[in-house]
Amino acid sequence: MTAVAFDYTAPTTLDDALRALDTPGRKVMPLAGGQSLVPLLTGREVRPDVVMDLNGIPGLAGIDIGPDQVRIGAMTRLRALEQHRELAAALPVLVSAAASVAHPHIRRRSTLGGSLCHAAPAAELPAVAVALGADVVLRSARGARSVRAARFTTGAGTTVRAPDEVVTEVVFPRTGGFVYEFSELCTRGSTGYPVAGVCFGLRVDDGLIRAARVVATGCGHVPARLPGAEAELVGRAVAGPHPDLVASVVAEAARGPGPEDQEYRAEVAGVLLLRALTGRASGETR
Repeated sequence: MTAVAFDYTAPTTLDDALRALDTPGRKVMPLAGGQSLVPLLTGREVRPDVVMDLNGIPGLAGIDIGPDQVRIGAMTRLRALEQHRELAAALPVLVSAAASVAHPHIRRRSTLGGSLCHAAPAAELPAVAVALGADVVLRSARGARSVRAARFTTGAGTTVRAPDEVVTEVVFPRTGGFVYEFSELCTRGSTGYPVAGVCFGLRVDDGLIRAARVVATGCGHVPARLPGAEAELVGRAVAGPHPDLVASVVAEAARGPGPEDQEYRAEVAGVLLLRALTGRASGETR
């Protein structure tokens, strides 16, 4: 099967791109890395009037590490995240999650903004963005706005991005005493499609968990923060025991719309969290 006919445009400035998006009566779809959009086009799952290639626009890629936050351009390739030494020191969980995405040749084309906008329910980077409290910056001809990552994804494959908007950057706060980890289970080993995953951060003092953030992915249509699981962890030693933790994750992560095997995926997320805590207690952090 081939895509339906569409026009192609490749603006060289952001202003030109925003004007193209602000065209009444025409469905314009931005093209970033193409790893998600091209299969949708060839499968005729989307039928745009215009495909707008963002790759020729300067300033949409790059990593800026500051003392309080990290700003990453939406067109930054996942391979660039994976190989950035300063980013690995500032936000190691983001580098770890980027390195978990599919194959290296896919990561060479895939972009941070593209991953967030595609909004696959089990995708790695949307979950990390939610766990870290990132902000997604959008621009249109009407102006700019910033949306918290937890509110950016609204369902499987859907976000709050309006048709005339483009994601320009993602802003990650520095972790403020939290140490984060990302873990997932994939089909066909580490390069398969993710089944479920968990991104969690702990602030530990005197061997006890003083604060926790837990986000499950793949269990529902959006990455879900789990306040019950967080409360279950606070006040305990990292090593546990955590007798009710998996049940707490299942109760929260399997709530709301999700796939038919939602409860199984939620249990996977709970077990991943428990195993990661055991590994962290024994010094096997990632």
